[in-house]
Amino acid sequence: MVETVETYDGWSSLHDFRTMNWEKWQQLTNERKGSLLNELHTAIKQWEHTVEEKEGSHAIYTIAGSKADLMFMILRPEIKDIIDWKTKFNKLEIAHLLEPKASFVSIIEKSSYTKPETDPYHNPEMLKKLYPQIPSEEYICFYPMSKLRGEINNWFTLEKNDRGRMMFDHIKTAKPFTEKVKRIITGAIGLDDYEWGVSLFCNDPLQFKKLIYDTRFDEVSAKYGIFGSFYIGHRLHPEKINSYFL
Repeated sequence: MVETVETYDGWSSLHDFRTMNWEKWQQLTNERKGSLLNELHTAIKQWEHTVEEKEGSHAIYTIAGSKADLMFMILRPEIKDIIDWKTKFNKLEIAHLLEPKASFVSIIEKSSYTKPETDPYHNPEMLKKLYPQIPSEEYICFYPMSKLRGEINNWFTLEKNDRGRMMFDHIKTAKPFTEKVKRIITGAIGLDDYEWGVSLFCNDPLQFKKLIYDTRFDEVSAKYGIFGSFYIGHRLHPEKINSYFL
């Protein structure tokens, strides 16, 4: 049996994509629109309380292209808390106009191909990665991915040392972008259709293109990477919500 790699796991994650029914929205009176937006702002204030209690994080993004209109990225301690967030959100009246388009459920994950010197769960730097606040950068690039299980090239039949070598090469290629592009990696094996989710954050979306282009030439991506749909979003701050809808 091929040796697996140990993972260290943190908060549960939900990427929730919605499409706005603008036709129904435009049929509402201004008073009704105001009421729905006030309800949404109240919900966001409750989410902020979760942040203050250090029990999660959240962000809303407007999505480029026609795959969706909005994306809600939610981090919570457990999957049950993700379900609770979704249930409460769907009970909002404005959610009746925000039709579900896609979603991705996963758990923040850090893997190690080398034995750590200290317990990762007692390492302050590792804890920041496992239980982070969503970066404040203006843009997000999210995509799900899996590793190939082909008849000839199969990631899951490679020896651990070979997988580790390719992953270290991959990290080396991405290192020049570290200052400009932040990331949150989530594992979804057994939780969703793809095996991992990648969330990249920066203030210049051109950097997404440059980073992903460069890493495409790594052996791990070129030979073993399987990618889902890419979503590019711009952060929708609470004070901008009314202008977005109105």
